[in-house]
Amino acid sequence: MKPHEHHFPARHWKGSRRFFFLPVLIIFGAIILFFIAGIGSIIYLVLTQQAETIRGSWLLLLCGIPFVFIFLTSIIGNLTFRRFGRPMSDIFSAIDAIAEGDLSVRVRENYPRQFGQLARRFNHMVAELERAETQRRNLTADIAHELRTPLHIIQGNLEGILDGVYQPTPEHITNTLDETKLLARLVNDLQTLSLAEAGQLPLHPSTFLIADLVNDLISSFSPQAVSLGIDLRVEISAPSKTISADYDRLDQVLSNLIANAMHHTPRGGSILLKTETTLSGVRVAVQDTGEGISAQDIPFIFDRFWRGSKSRTERTNSGLGLAIAKQLIHAHHGTIEVQSELNVGTKFIIELSDA
Repeated sequence: MKPHEHHFPARHWKGSRRFFFLPVLIIFGAIILFFIAGIGSIIYLVLTQQAETIRGSWLLLLCGIPFVFIFLTSIIGNLTFRRFGRPMSDIFSAIDAIAEGDLSVRVRENYPRQFGQLARRFNHMVAELERAETQRRNLTADIAHELRTPLHIIQGNLEGILDGVYQPTPEHITNTLDETKLLARLVNDLQTLSLAEAGQLPLHPSTFLIADLVNDLISSFSPQAVSLGIDLRVEISAPSKTISADYDRLDQVLSNLIANAMHHTPRGGSILLKTETTLSGVRVAVQDTGEGISAQDIPFIFDRFWRGSKSRTERTNSGLGLAIAKQLIHAHHGTIEVQSELNVGTKFIIELSDA
C-alpha cells in the first residue's frame, strides 16, 4: 500500500455502490423482464400455430434462449461493472469521505486507461488539499507563537509598572514600544502576505531604470555595511536597461535580501548586488559570503516563519520576509530561487520579464 493510501471499510463501499447503481439495476432488470415477456409471447404463438411435428423442437429452442440470454448478460454486466462501475463508485465514495473531512483518503490507481488517469489526478488533488490544510494549521500555530511573545512582554511590562515592580522609566517604556512595533510589523506582514497569495495585492507599475533601483539600495545600505565591516559591491551590466514593475515592491524585496545577507555575513565578508540582461528581461542577484544554508533547509526558506535558527530566539524580524519576497516576485510574473552552500555563501536570483 502506498503512503497515505486509505481504503474504506467493506460496509461503506458496498452501501455506496448499491445506492449508486440502483437505477441501473432497475433499468437492467426491466429490460430482462421485457425480453422474457417477448420470448414468452413468441413461444405462445409458436405453440398455437406450428404443426405438431415441429412444435417440440421449437419449444426446446425457445425455452433455452432466456437462460442463455440471462447468462450472457450477467457476464457482460459483471465485466462492465468492473471496468466502469467500480472506479466511479470508488471515487464517489472517496468524495463523500472528503466532504466529511477525511483528507487522507486515496483511491486505487490500477484502473485501465482514462479511469487510471482520473484516479491519479484525483489523488493528486486530494494530496494538494491535504498539504494546504496542513499549511493552514501550521500557519495558525505559527501566528499564535509569534503573537504570544510580544503580547506577554507588553503585558508584563505594563503590569509591572502598575504594580510598582518597574518604574515608568524611558527604558521600560522604550522596550514596550519596541514590542508594539514588532507586533504591528508582524500584522502588516501577514496582511501583505495574505493579499499577495490571494492575488489581491495592488501593484503600481512604472517604467524605470534598473540601475536607479540598485543605486538607491546601495546608498541606503552602504553606511550599515561600513559599520559592520562588510564590503557591499554592485555590478550593473546594462545601465540603460529599463523595466516595468512596481518600484516600491521590488525595493522591498531586494532590501529584505540585502538585510538578510548582512545579518548572516561576518565582518570582512562581502555582498554583491548584480544585474544583467536576459533574453526575456532582467536578472538581479544578491550574493554573499556568509554562513550559507544547509541543503535540507533550502526547500523551506520561502515558507512562512521559517528561520535558520530552530530555537527562534531571533526576534528582530517577523520571519515572513522571504515568503513575502516570493509572493511579490510571483505577482510580477517573475521567479526567485536560491543557491547556497554552508560556510561558503548564499545567492538569491530574481528573474523578471519585460512583458
